[in-house]
Amino acid sequence: MSKVLIVDDEASMRITLTAFLKVESYEAYNVSSAQGALDFIKKNNVDVVVTDIIMPGMTGIEMIEKIRQFSNDIRVIVMTGEPTVETAVSAVQQGASDYLSKPIRREEFLRAVKNAAKMKELMDAKHQLEETNLEYQKNLESMVTTRTIALQHSMESIINLLTQVVEFRDPYTAGHQLRVGNLAAAIAERMLLPTDTIEQIRIIGYIHDIGKIVVPAEILSKPGTLSHAEVELLHNHATSGFDMLTKVNLPTIIGEAIYQHHERFNGTGYPRGLKESEILIEASILMVADVVEAMKSHRPYRPALGIELALNEIRENRGTSFRPDVVDACLGLFEEGYEIDSQAREVSIKM
Repeated sequence: MSKVLIVDDEASMRITLTAFLKVESYEAYNVSSAQGALDFIKKNNVDVVVTDIIMPGMTGIEMIEKIRQFSNDIRVIVMTGEPTVETAVSAVQQGASDYLSKPIRREEFLRAVKNAAKMKELMDAKHQLEETNLEYQKNLESMVTTRTIALQHSMESIINLLTQVVEFRDPYTAGHQLRVGNLAAAIAERMLLPTDTIEQIRIIGYIHDIGKIVVPAEILSKPGTLSHAEVELLHNHATSGFDMLTKVNLPTIIGEAIYQHHERFNGTGYPRGLKESEILIEASILMVADVVEAMKSHRPYRPALGIELALNEIRENRGTSFRPDVVDACLGLFEEGYEIDSQAREVSIKM
C-alpha cells in the first residue's frame, strides 16, 4: 500500500487525516511543518504528500517547489481554508496534483489520495520500464525478441493505467475515454484506414484526456459556469497531456494527436490554431468522436443532450469545425445503427 505523509501545523487535523488513511490500510505518517516534511522525505520513500498551505516558517507552496528540486514523482495534494482559483492555479503550477478545500470531507480526501497514489504507481511503472529497457540494451542482439514482447506488454499496461487514472480523477465522466476511443476506431474503420492506424486511434481515444489529471478536481466537477481563469486552466489539458506523453516511450503520434484534439478544421480551435491539412487525420477523427460522445452524455454542468443533437452539431459544422470526410463517416455509422459503448478492447501498440 502507498506511503502517505500529512503536513499540517494543526495537530487535530494531522491526527484525523492519519487515522482516515490507516483505516484504509495506507502507511501513514504526519509532521507539523514543511521543513519537517522535507527532512522526512529525504530519509524515507514517500508516494503522496498531503499538505496545508499556510504554515509557520515555510508555506506548503514553497515546500512543493523544494520537493520538485529532487523529485518530480512524489504526488502532492494541497489543502487550504481559503480556497481561490488563483491559489489552485499557483499550486498546480508548482507541481501539486490535487487541491482540497477545508473543512476536509473524508470521502473527498480519500478519493484524492487514491487518485494521487494511482498516478505515483504510473510514474513508478514508467521508471521500472526505463530501467528494464537499459538492462535489455546491454544484451540487445540476444534479447531482441524478449525485449519486444516485454515492451509491448509494458506499453499496454501503461495505456490501461492511464485510462483508469483519468476516470479516478474525474468520476463524473467515467467511461468517456473508452467510448470516444471505440467510436473513433469505428469511424477510422469506415474510412478504410489501415488496421494499425485504426488501433492506434483507439488507443489515442482511450487516453486523450490524460492531461486533466493536472486540473483541480473542483473545476472538473463544478456544476456551474467556469470563470475565465478556470477555463484557461481546463484548456491547458491538451498541452499537459502532450507534455506527459513525450516523457513516456510511446509512439510520437499518440501525444501529437492528443495535443491536437481540440483544434478545429477552420483554425478556430486550441492550443495552436491549426487548420485543415495541418491537423492529423487521427486528431480529426478524435475531435468528432469526442464532441459526439460528450454531447450525448451527462456532464456536471448540464444533462445529456442526446445523440440526435450531437449528430446535428457535427452535421451543421461539417467543413468548418470538422473535416468533411470524417463527419460523413461518423454520420454513416449511426445511420446504420451504430451504438456507442464503453467496453474496453484489447489494445496493441506497434513500436
